[in-house]
Amino acid sequence: MGIKLWGLKKSPWVFHVAAAPCNNCDIEILDALTPRFDVERFGILLVGSPRHADALLVTGILNRKNLPRVLRVYEQTPKPCLVIAVGTCACHPNIFSVSYNVTGPYDKHLPVHVYIPGCPPKPETIIAGVVKALKNL
Repeated sequence: MGIKLWGLKKSPWVFHVAAAPCNNCDIEILDALTPRFDVERFGILLVGSPRHADALLVTGILNRKNLPRVLRVYEQTPKPCLVIAVGTCACHPNIFSVSYNVTGPYDKHLPVHVYIPGCPPKPETIIAGVVKALKNL
């Protein structure tokens, strides 16, 4: 295993991509960073730039307006990059799938490694999903 993969498994830096969410999942992601759950003790760090990220946490519905932006963010991340879909809307468009503006699920456009369902998923579930994604390396 190379030094890059070893570092990725020990201390993943994640970038949060909010693509038309209702913000419930976003609040739970931020809750995972609070002292109660403290994901930083595991080395998981939320970064402000996709160029520094090892993983992308994507939330919300993928529509025509934000699809080019999400693809641009994915292109900016160094590879290998894990894509983690957080929330029911990111896993499958569900009730929004019949909308004219929805371009489909994330796995139609990006390689999604782990799905974390729930509306919203609990912080424990988000942490377990990130750990599962790291085990897939």
